[in-house]
Amino acid sequence: MALAGDENAPDSDPIWFPTWQASLDRAVLAPAVQVEYRRHIFAFLRFCKQAHSVACVALIRHYLSLLTETERVPTRAALRWFYQASCGRVQLRDAPLVPSLPAPLPHRVAIKAENAPLARDDLGKADWERDLIAAIRQKGFLWRTEQTYRSWATRFARFLVDRSPYAATGADVAAFLSALAVHDRASRSTQQQALNALVFLMQEALKRELGELDFRRAKWRKKIPTVLTTSECQRLFAQLSDTSRLMAELMYGAGLRLMELLRLRVHHLDLERRQVQVYAGKGNKDRLTVLPDGLVAPLQAHIAKLRLLHASDRAAGLAGVRLPEGLARKYARSGESWEWQWLFPSREASIDPTSGTPRRHHVLDGTFQNTIRLAARAGGIDKRVTPHVLRHSFATHLLESGVDIRTVQDLLGHESVETTQIYTHVMQKPGLGVRSPLDRLGG
Repeated sequence: MALAGDENAPDSDPIWFPTWQASLDRAVLAPAVQVEYRRHIFAFLRFCKQAHSVACVALIRHYLSLLTETERVPTRAALRWFYQASCGRVQLRDAPLVPSLPAPLPHRVAIKAENAPLARDDLGKADWERDLIAAIRQKGFLWRTEQTYRSWATRFARFLVDRSPYAATGADVAAFLSALAVHDRASRSTQQQALNALVFLMQEALKRELGELDFRRAKWRKKIPTVLTTSECQRLFAQLSDTSRLMAELMYGAGLRLMELLRLRVHHLDLERRQVQVYAGKGNKDRLTVLPDGLVAPLQAHIAKLRLLHASDRAAGLAGVRLPEGLARKYARSGESWEWQWLFPSREASIDPTSGTPRRHHVLDGTFQNTIRLAARAGGIDKRVTPHVLRHSFATHLLESGVDIRTVQDLLGHESVETTQIYTHVMQKPGLGVRSPLDRLGG
């Protein structure tokens, strides 16, 4: 399983290579090989995240041992490149051999989607990307939407090979969308996302009219959400303890999305009014939702512990928590204020990749997802359980208890009631309490 030429490498030394994507783009490799390498490296880094471990030679060998022989060969080649490039052993286009990178930072690096780089420092590289970013920010899109649109634009630019997106036509966009459906077997929602991104790129950013797009549409499949019964919820919570249980119960009890839960700050709770204030939720919308009576006392005890942690961080001189970019510019020290602290902070400080400053982040989404997955398995729940299943269960159980659908829509923050209606299909007694004919048979 050893990586060729790396048998003498220190197995446990972390591989610190934050610029691997830029290096891969400049690597002396065929475009198709670059795409394959990128896919295998992303899969490995996702494995590292789920294992709560930094990348190292030992973990690469363990990861390879878990793959089938068919998967192992191309993955080994990609990870060999990843390791050798991190050590400066590969040649890049228009650049000399890269020097060895410095030793890893002393704190764990929290590279998460919400850690957006400063807008003024992230203006794109190619001309078409700069035009896209300018158009996106003029529309006031969320940073995650910006990242999604930029990702699809980059994939489209690679699809064009040697041509610039400025020279692309509607036929090129149609061919790309058809390839998603035919070759990649993408879902209808994925294809629709790509369509929205590329239409915005071509018409809003590059000022090119596409005309009528004729492409192969992916098949639409109506998905039924996974919902837990009340007894399954109790079994799930019984497998959790302390903060993990409090987070799961709050997500279920208030119908929160995962990132809405993780981004809660102290001042987002109104314990007296029994309300949770969700700021900048999906679609950059704010809303109020219910705070369960049974969680008031546990949350009060949890907040009392947070005060001690906050005092400890201030005494240690740790930088304040990350704030929205505009607020951070206007009130530079607000991140040290008590009311802005994360409701569910991480146990350890980590490096903010945008500033290089050690600070306390909130609990990582992958950590909580793994916790819920393991708890469901331990509780004997034979369903695919993710944190979002708790939100599905919240909505379904409210409808089953007689709460009107408009109220549920407001609590969930859905734009349209049609989105909320999906839960009527998974209620215990859907429709008008229809009984199965089997239940009518005697004996």
